[in-house]
Amino acid sequence: MFAMFGGAGADAGAARKPALYAALDLGAAKTVCFIARTEPTLAGLRPRVIGVGHVSTRGVRAGAVVDMEAAAGSIRAAVDNAERMAGQTVSALHVSSACGAPSSTRIAADMELDQREVRDRDLRRIIHEAASAFDEPGRAILHALALSWRVDGHRGVKDPRAMVGEVLGVDLHLVTCAADPLHNLAACVERAGYSVAGVAATPYASGLAALTPDELELGVMVIDMGAQLTTLSIFAEGVLQHVDALPVGGAHVTSDIARGLSTPLSAAERIKALSGSALDSPEDDQVMIEAPPLAGGAAAATTMTQHPRALLNAIIRPRLEEIFELARDRVKAAGAAGAAGRGLVLTGGAAQTPGLAQLAGRVMSKQVRLGRPETLNGLGDAVSGPAFSACAGLILRAVNGPPEALAGLPRTLTPAPRGRRAHAPEERGPAAVWRWFAESF
Repeated sequence: MFAMFGGAGADAGAARKPALYAALDLGAAKTVCFIARTEPTLAGLRPRVIGVGHVSTRGVRAGAVVDMEAAAGSIRAAVDNAERMAGQTVSALHVSSACGAPSSTRIAADMELDQREVRDRDLRRIIHEAASAFDEPGRAILHALALSWRVDGHRGVKDPRAMVGEVLGVDLHLVTCAADPLHNLAACVERAGYSVAGVAATPYASGLAALTPDELELGVMVIDMGAQLTTLSIFAEGVLQHVDALPVGGAHVTSDIARGLSTPLSAAERIKALSGSALDSPEDDQVMIEAPPLAGGAAAATTMTQHPRALLNAIIRPRLEEIFELARDRVKAAGAAGAAGRGLVLTGGAAQTPGLAQLAGRVMSKQVRLGRPETLNGLGDAVSGPAFSACAGLILRAVNGPPEALAGLPRTLTPAPRGRRAHAPEERGPAAVWRWFAESF
């Protein structure tokens, strides 16, 4: 789709000059910060990552902040590391969000044209009217994307501007999440000493970094597997079609291993990373793995228990199958399975489990590959894997400009800058959408 009134078009003008961008992915297991600078190439200015910082996260559970000071400390540490590597300081962060159970809503709207020719202000007005129709208490709009336009009932219009007709229509895709967790995330970023320059749903950002143009156009599903959440997105016809979140992730696999082998969580995580697989192999019964007992102390090292690798994989596989079965069933129930096509791209830290792609392909009947942020320059091997796709997507979205009709953190949820008064907290619903719209564009 095309960029509208202050989206990619507005940012593209600013992007003609070299600029600095910072992205933050605050996950339950790790916090990642990328700092990128645009540099001239034959094709124009392109971002190059000049600073990377990543630390273990504290104070976040299932995508939501549960300890403000601990989470703010993780943000400060990750950004400080990236700033030292870049030799630059930043004040604003583009943030990915999996909090608040992100989900999709579709709204269709039609309006009569004041004049027969479709103009920019007509697009603004119908987007505002469609977005204002969403009034679910306690939920905020993260993204609004125009899936298609109609002029006098003719569907499939890509860009209605300058077309002539009497009635303009739009099918709008809203990505929403619970407002309070989003507010807490923004407040946590401010407590760490930074402002929020923009926010994007994690599976959306991951897709922007990991997908090829053909995948975006023909239809593909992205599953971002985090520690405590698995989020998914579907792209088709060049636009985000659907998002969802599942309350299960890699940490649940670790917990299963700890229980099944009666070993500490830290040992279970190490065993999973070094020996775990989603598939069986012929020698699994003969290969033994060692696990320390739950009881600690000096005697623990001499009382290691041994288990066949077949047992470990038998613990891992059912939980991973459950994740893909849940994703398959949720997408089917939402009526979005057709748009996803036959392709599946896996991102996120938990996506690196050996054999996972083959297992996902078998459960979901799709062609599967691991997604990596290959289109972003400057990433070293250690930070170019599936676990860093969301942060890379934030940089690309910030540099290119958000392709949504409405984008950004709703102003009613943004912590007020120090010394300035926030908007009235009681403002909700259509009034809040309109204030956001007016101030953003």
